[in-house]
This record gives sequence, C-alpha cells and structure tokens, in this order.
Amino acid sequence: MLQTKDLSLSHRVRPKLIIASRRQSSLAPWLLLIAALLGDLMSLHAGAPPTTFKPKTMEAFATYVAATDARNASELENGKDLLWIDNLPQTARDRAYHSLAQGELQIEQRATRKDGRAIPCPNGMIHHWEALGFIPGVHVDDVLRILQDYDHHSTYYSPDVAQSRLESRDGQHFRAFLRFRRHKVITVVLKHDVRYFRDEPDRAHSRSSATHIAEVENPGKSNEREKPRADDGGFLWGMETWWRLVEKDGGVYVQSEVVSLTRDIPVGLGWMIGPFVTSIPKDTLTFTLEATRKAVLAQ
Repeated sequence: MLQTKDLSLSHRVRPKLIIASRRQSSLAPWLLLIAALLGDLMSLHAGAPPTTFKPKTMEAFATYVAATDARNASELENGKDLLWIDNLPQTARDRAYHSLAQGELQIEQRATRKDGRAIPCPNGMIHHWEALGFIPGVHVDDVLRILQDYDHHSTYYSPDVAQSRLESRDGQHFRAFLRFRRHKVITVVLKHDVRYFRDEPDRAHSRSSATHIAEVENPGKSNEREKPRADDGGFLWGMETWWRLVEKDGGVYVQSEVVSLTRDIPVGLGWMIGPFVTSIPKDTLTFTLEATRKAVLAQ
C-alpha cells in the first residue's frame, strides 16, 4: 500500500497531525463521540432550510475552478515541471522522488488565488488537493486503459464506487456514471464529462467535470430517490478533476488534482467536526491513487 507524505510549500495549508496512543482502549470514548457528532452533523445538514444553498455559492466555485483551469492550461502549454514536486527546492524534490520510488504517495493541499487574493465561497467550502504516485514498469497506455474503463470502476475503486458505467464515448470524450458511497452512510450519484489528451507518446492529461451530482435518499430501496439540491445534505455540490500522466524513470508518474465543493460546517461545530470533514477529500484522493496503482499493476 502506498503511504502518504506531506511536503512543505508556501501555499500549502499545513494539517495538524494526530498521533494515536498505543493504549487503544483509551480511544473508544473519542470514537463514540466522533460518531455521535457526525450523526448530529448529518441531521443538521439534512434539516437545514433550503435557503442554505444559494447561487452565489456555485458562482464562487465556478470562479475558483476557472482560475485553477487557467493555471493548469498555462503549465501544460509550457510543458515543463508538469509534476508539482518539480517546483520544490532541490533537496525536497530529490527526497520526494526517492519516496515515490519507494512506493509512497506525495500529497498537498492547494489554494487557488485570483489576482493574488483568496477566492471567498459564501455558504460553502472548497476543498483542493493534489496527489502524485509512481507506478513502476508500466506505460502511459496501461494507466489510460484503467482510467477509461468506466464499466469496471466499481471493481477498481470499490468500496467507494458502488456502481459505474460508460454512458457514451466519442473519440477521447467520455461520459460516465458513478454511484459513490462514503462511510456506508452517504450515497451520491455523479455523471462525469471527461476529455483525454495525448500530449506526447510519453505524456497525457485529462480534464473531468461532474455535470450532475445528487444525494440519494433510501439507497437500494424501492422508494429510492434523488434529493433536490435545495433539500440535500450538502455533502457534495461540485467536483472538478485534472489528471496528468508522465512516463519516465522506468514507469509512470500519476498526478491527480481535485477541487470539490461542500456545504459549510454549521456554526458551533467547526472546531470539532471541521478537521474530520475536511479530511474526507484528502482521504478519498489518497484512496483513488492507491487503487489506480493497484489496478494498473494487476493488469
């Protein structure tokens, strides 16, 4: 399994580390408290008034995504330093490449700015993470074969992806359906519009947008239905993804950058619930990179 390792960058948000005690029994009360608080959070989200969701939230997200798109386009056009670790100081860069060769995963939290300023998102939280892994002994086509095999994503990315299928394909333009489940509590269906680009024989990238996101009520039951945006829990309102594949050093470097949008945390719970909620996007991205590596090597 890949291991995650956070590297320092000036624009990173440094997460606090929590070290578990060897006396596992002492953790039980905290685990119960977290479970109870999560239940309260879900109840608060589910019962929030429709006015919680506002168009200005999505407008802010669109502004953030556009600025992130522009930065990605500039980097791809330049064609240099395509992996985020290439922008690190020499010592940190060498250390990162060594860790990748050992099977570890490099991950950072990013923050896109516009005109040098943070982009506010009223009534919402924007989560922005970028991860990089290395798959030895394979080629770009081997990785693309897995990424584009949407009919089997529910196998490659189980249990997070419960169902998947390719809905249409036109050349390198894919439309896919995914049924995403998190912690056996939250079920969300997504439709992705994905375009792949082969920049060079040893290089490729893709751009994916979630064109439809809906939280599912009573999943798997006869009365299952998609909740209207105004009535959902706000666990996922937007998702945009950028992948890069670079073949060198006897394998393929796989980089994935994800920007997602969720409802803001209810007032009064941020100090305790916040760290857990904000960790979900990072954990999901970590799992995705690990699962991709495993699926490619299995093929």
